[in-house]
Amino acid sequence: MNLLETKYALENKGQEILEKLYTKEGVKNNLKRYEDVLQGFVREFGKKDVKLFSSPGRTEISGNHTDHNNGKVLGGSINLDCIAAAANNGSNIVNIVSESFSQKFKIDINDIAPGMEKAGTTELLKGILAGFKERKADIGGFDAYITSNVISSAGVSSSAAFETLICQIINTLFNDGKLSKTDYAYIGKYAENHYWNKASGLLDQMCCAYGGLISIDFENPDMPKVNEIDFDFGAAKHDLIIVQTGRGHADLSADYSSIPAEMKKVAEYFNKKTLSEVDEKEFYNNLPKLREYAGDRAVLRSIHFFDENKRVENEVKALINNDFDTFLKNITDSGNSSWKYLQNVYTNAAPNEQGITVALALSEKFLKEKNVGATRVHGGGFAGVIMAMVPEKYSDEYVAYMDKFLGEGSSYKMKIRQYGSVCLNDFI
Repeated sequence: MNLLETKYALENKGQEILEKLYTKEGVKNNLKRYEDVLQGFVREFGKKDVKLFSSPGRTEISGNHTDHNNGKVLGGSINLDCIAAAANNGSNIVNIVSESFSQKFKIDINDIAPGMEKAGTTELLKGILAGFKERKADIGGFDAYITSNVISSAGVSSSAAFETLICQIINTLFNDGKLSKTDYAYIGKYAENHYWNKASGLLDQMCCAYGGLISIDFENPDMPKVNEIDFDFGAAKHDLIIVQTGRGHADLSADYSSIPAEMKKVAEYFNKKTLSEVDEKEFYNNLPKLREYAGDRAVLRSIHFFDENKRVENEVKALINNDFDTFLKNITDSGNSSWKYLQNVYTNAAPNEQGITVALALSEKFLKEKNVGATRVHGGGFAGVIMAMVPEKYSDEYVAYMDKFLGEGSSYKMKIRQYGSVCLNDFI
């Protein structure tokens, strides 16, 4: 479709898909975003047959620090997203304009070997193109105008949203949509691993690509089991709220790496590579020896791992049975386990900086007084963000309450959206 046709279709036929992506209340603002993106595309590249694309950020609901030991995770996509207008340009050149960061990128698809720096958006884009070639898929030159409202540094995977957006564009324009959402995740992982030197897994990209609520079992990390959960989060009338607590000033690299290392140290006692291979009964039968072999913190973190996997299973069952109260209870239990056993709410390098802990204490106080909701650390921990599930009727009050203590604009209301990476033209 040309520009006018696309704009007309979006305004007149796009109401249903826009509501599913952004809720009914969010249609107006997001329709304006797409119109701005279309105008930006014309300004940069001229009038062409364009398609519209969207890929969401993600939230980790449970499964805190389990994926690296091949455990289980429950995650979902959110109604903040990376969107684009894009068109095949019939050349070997990829041209991308990022409105959000006021940047332009130009890549020759015949020159996509990793650079020396292994950092930056250009390298990531080259890695995605190379990832398609690795999977024997087609690539080509295209023009794209992109903007994003996925909050950076908030644990909602702004980079994975961008990666899966680019994957959706390439899959639509050059592969007739033949690649799967799982392919998107592997391509994103490939790009980060080989072009960024970032030892990332598949969690972020899986959640962004699939959309809705999904559970992932990483027992076989090369072929994780993805279970799409048929649950209408909108009907539960809860908001998902991300609260930024401050990044802190300490280098957290050692803290992050210590968690998988200590879990794997326990697995090593049993001649296994990861905790997912260890029998829980054998773990407890050998606990006194494990304390000597790996240390108490490693043992506690392993307890978290075993229990967290079961909580993910319980949450999935609760959602399938439409038992939202049990679902929330398990989220609370997950947060308490991260706090007590996993111990990733502050760094020992800076014990006086406990933004996560303070935010959890305040959040817990608010929710206990109302006898509603759930709260937990979100993502890697040690500093950064927490997550809360709050009934819609209390969410504005909760946001005001948390912002009073942590600063205006610290809290962001979100919804779980039904769709992951999509080409909107398939719906309009």
